[in-house]
Amino acid sequence: MTAQPKKRSVLESGDGGLGLGLAAFIANGEDLGPIIRHAFESSKPEALMQNLRSIVKKKEVEIEELCRLHYEDFILAVDELRGVLVDADELKSMLTGENIHLQEVSTALLLKLDELFELYSVKKNIGEAITTLKICVKVTSLFMACNGYIAEAKFHPALKTLDLIEKGYLQNIPLKLLKKMVQKHIPLLKMHIEKKVCSEFNDWLVHIRKMAKQIGQVSIGQASLARQKDEEMRSRQKEAGASARPDEHMYTLEVENTDEESVLDFDLTPVYRAHHIHIRLGIGDKFRDYYYKNRLMQLNLDMQISTSQPFLESHQPLLAQVAGFFIVEQRVLRTANGLLSEGQVEATWETALAKITSILEDQFSRMSTASHLLLVKDYVTLLGTTVNKYGYQITQLIRVIEKSKDKYHQLLLAECRKQIDDILANDSYEQMIIRKEYEYNMNVTAFHFEPDDVVPDFPYMAPFSSSVPDVCRIVRSFIEDSVSYLSYGDNMNFYDVVRGYLDRLLIEVLNDNLLNMIYARSLAMSQMMQLAGNISILEQACDMYLLLCAQLCGIPKRIAQRSHSGLTARAVLKASQNAAYNALINLANFKIDEFMVLLDNVDWIVEEAPDNPNDYMNEVLIYLETLVSTAQEILPPEALYKVVSGAMSHISDSIMTTLLNDGVKRFTANAVEGIDIDLKLLEAFAEEKFHSTGLSNLGKETTFSDCLVEIRQLVNLLLSSQPENFMNPVIRMRNYGSLDYKKVAIVCDKYKDFADGLFGSLSNRNTKQNARKKSMDVLKRRLKDFS
Repeated sequence: MTAQPKKRSVLESGDGGLGLGLAAFIANGEDLGPIIRHAFESSKPEALMQNLRSIVKKKEVEIEELCRLHYEDFILAVDELRGVLVDADELKSMLTGENIHLQEVSTALLLKLDELFELYSVKKNIGEAITTLKICVKVTSLFMACNGYIAEAKFHPALKTLDLIEKGYLQNIPLKLLKKMVQKHIPLLKMHIEKKVCSEFNDWLVHIRKMAKQIGQVSIGQASLARQKDEEMRSRQKEAGASARPDEHMYTLEVENTDEESVLDFDLTPVYRAHHIHIRLGIGDKFRDYYYKNRLMQLNLDMQISTSQPFLESHQPLLAQVAGFFIVEQRVLRTANGLLSEGQVEATWETALAKITSILEDQFSRMSTASHLLLVKDYVTLLGTTVNKYGYQITQLIRVIEKSKDKYHQLLLAECRKQIDDILANDSYEQMIIRKEYEYNMNVTAFHFEPDDVVPDFPYMAPFSSSVPDVCRIVRSFIEDSVSYLSYGDNMNFYDVVRGYLDRLLIEVLNDNLLNMIYARSLAMSQMMQLAGNISILEQACDMYLLLCAQLCGIPKRIAQRSHSGLTARAVLKASQNAAYNALINLANFKIDEFMVLLDNVDWIVEEAPDNPNDYMNEVLIYLETLVSTAQEILPPEALYKVVSGAMSHISDSIMTTLLNDGVKRFTANAVEGIDIDLKLLEAFAEEKFHSTGLSNLGKETTFSDCLVEIRQLVNLLLSSQPENFMNPVIRMRNYGSLDYKKVAIVCDKYKDFADGLFGSLSNRNTKQNARKKSMDVLKRRLKDFS
């Protein structure tokens, strides 16, 4: 790059400068092209030629000088070169001779070499033929092995062999015919293998559908055994808890076999093989779709309800088939290496679950027997327990059972109503006589009517009739059936629900039947007493029912006893008990009325005071004696008090009503003295029975005698020497506080202190009677003024 401007400066400096520059370029061995081109372009070639000639002359001078200086060396060198030429001629002649000799010797060897090359070619051809034959033999042997594998149903090595042929030998087969045949038969063999494994798989589909019911039955049976073990364990824990002291802590260690639960064994080898073969064939998706659709079709067929037999008989095979189906599907999901996805299994289960719930809802709505519904429910819960163990959700099953609980309990209540109707209708309402210890245990101890450690002498007369233990057995069975229905899944907090249904049984069924018996008026007095006594015992049995509920629901006894929420039925039965007592009182009063009719035969204007009670009182006392003795054996003290008090009050009211009625126009003091005798006899009876029956120990403010206070005060007033004292507030409050002004006015208006017999007004009157008569007249006037 720096030489270019230098050249230009030389060329531009005239002829002398050109010569120097040209010499420098030649000396440096540089390219003379630019200088020559410039000379011609500037039209000065002569100068360039002149300079070149000048340079040549200078170089010739230099050469001559150089030759002159090295002349001797050149001469020596030429001599040596000539000597070398001589040696070269000798060597050439020698080589020529050797070549001729070699040509003569190698002719025979070349012939042999040609033969050797020909042998080498034959050898190569033979080697290639052997290689070709080996490949063909190998391919043929592989095909034979593949056929053998297929004949032995060893499809996996058969496919591996075909893959080996296809990938390792097919492109290397030298024979086009054999290669074409191999290319044609490999797809045919794969198709044949596919058909074979599909045939095996189809046989498996038929077999597993038959096996599914057995698989489900075995698995559900194991769930049932597990449930029984749990119930037995809870029962033992409850017994242990019941027998333990409050400050005693009991620990139990249950050692059981923890081996994995075994179900009926079933073979999935055809599935695994078919899936693997299809994957090797590159059509795994096709087989997965084929499996899913066929299994779904089987499930739809399995869930068809049989029309030839009732659902009660067909539900177990149906549900067992479903359980077995999904147990198999879960195994396939876990072990078949992607044949099924979790989404597919869940979708299939949801479809089946929707169908099952629809079937159950329809069948539950058709059922008319509680035991049938309970049987189906139990098997459904076992199905839920079984499939839930394999990861399937059972919320919809639980919801169906929950929705049907009211229907079940309605059926159960209807059955209990019929049973209780029959029991109460067929009861004789006589005290139950127990002659054997096992009868006592079955009818008394079983329901804790008496302490468990007390064994009475036999025959034992129970305070209840035969209907009481029968009803208790029905109630106990109702509680057990209710708990059995409500104990499903993880639902363990159902004590309040059971208690609610128990209330309905005791109120809507038992109490209504008892009230019907009370108001039917078909029972005699003793039977009504026994019915009232039965109600009292049934009311007390409510605590036993609650404890049984708590026990079956898994609630400790001490917690149930501390609970403030009892049965509403207890108060209702208490009210029915009072209704029975009122019915008893009405019956007693009705019977007493039959005797009180004899009051009409009393001579109310008798001339002489009687020495003996009236006839009606004798009949009344006989009846009261029977009434008290019977009631004392059957009724509790409180009921006995109510019945006898009611009878006494009714007698008092009946005598008062008789005196007030228009049937008695007037009566004399002698008649009043007769009533006084009757009252004294009745009061003595009342006092004696009040103390002998132990009612005096109850602390009652009103005794039997107090129930007669109104008629007693009236008789005392009529026999008083100064009846006018009734108007004295102090005396009236002290002696006549139970008397009503109007009643006293009516009775006093009828009162005559002696009979109007012949000469009666002169012969029977004395000073005392005159004074009492005057006092009575004063009372009458003052009562009239008061009114």
